[in-house]
Amino acid sequence: MSAASVTADDFPPLPAPTFGSRVAVWWMILKTSLGERLVYRGDFALGTLMRFLPIITQIFLWYAVFDSIGDPEGESAAEIGGFGFRDMVAYYLLTMIARAFSSMPGLASGIAQQIREGEVKRFLIQPIDLIAFLLLTRVAHKLAYYAIAVAPFALVFFLARDYFVGGWPSLPVFLAFCGSLVMGFLIGFFLEAAIGMIGFWFLEVSSLLFVIMLFSFFLSGHMFPLTMLPESVLTVVNWLPFKYLAYFPAAIFLEKIPQEELAKEMWIEAGWLVFFIILCRVAYARGVKRYSGFGG
Repeated sequence: MSAASVTADDFPPLPAPTFGSRVAVWWMILKTSLGERLVYRGDFALGTLMRFLPIITQIFLWYAVFDSIGDPEGESAAEIGGFGFRDMVAYYLLTMIARAFSSMPGLASGIAQQIREGEVKRFLIQPIDLIAFLLLTRVAHKLAYYAIAVAPFALVFFLARDYFVGGWPSLPVFLAFCGSLVMGFLIGFFLEAAIGMIGFWFLEVSSLLFVIMLFSFFLSGHMFPLTMLPESVLTVVNWLPFKYLAYFPAAIFLEKIPQEELAKEMWIEAGWLVFFIILCRVAYARGVKRYSGFGG
């Protein structure tokens, strides 16, 4: 048969991928990504453990702040934004967990770099979805991180147990805390992935990424509880998605969210998650249509 006479009708259609085959691919990507994270186990473990050193600095810092405005502890202990000194230390420890879930270092810049250097074209010719692939690699990273960090976290929380003056939350509150962590992880992923998709339209996104991450760092509540902000600013910040990356899970655990408002806040967080999933998918679909890859 000559090359000129070969048509698409001469080849049988490829079978549609089944759900089982997709799950097998996802599982293989997850295992491979997890293996990559654990190649340099010593370096990964040391980097993970070093993140706990700022805890001591933060405790002394907040003690000095509360000591400057009144008694840090005792019956007449000073409060800032509804948080006493012990609440503040507990809040900081909880935001460490929340940020460990929601932070996505290098995700947006990595996507933009793949687009700029043409690496993204391999996802256009292979039966692997780019967004699903990146999500599974981040899940693998978090699993590897917490496999190493769970013991230091447990030790730190045990040593700082007296700072949790309200004790362990009730089961419904704890489940809401866990749910907010999972949704915070997904919001953090799809937010940064959507920013990375801007690389289909602009050559460099690092400046935009820096601005957004700066807002995220301060408005997520990682530096301080959002209740310390002026009321006019807090009203606006409460409607932004950033607070669900750090402040909201910590506030749930410490029962700073009124019971009658908790369900509403959880639905708002879920709404932001759906919004960023759609935004990321639409940006990717439209970006691919205008993308051109040349060469090998």
